Amino acid sequence: MASNSTTLGLSRCRNCGFEAPGGDDAWRRIEVPKLGRMTQCPDCESTDVITSR
Repeated sequence: MASNSTTLGLSRCRNCGFEAPGGDDAWRRIEVPKLGRMTQCPDCESTDVITSR
């Protein structure tokens, strides 16, 4: 069975280049009014994050 990080792929911050598996605890989760839940980079606080499979 594949691990969660293998299934979700690697996520990368497009602002500073921080990388961690998608869904990993390294990423912050924030609630943004009218947008909902978003992933935030723990290093630069950007929400411009992409995930590859």
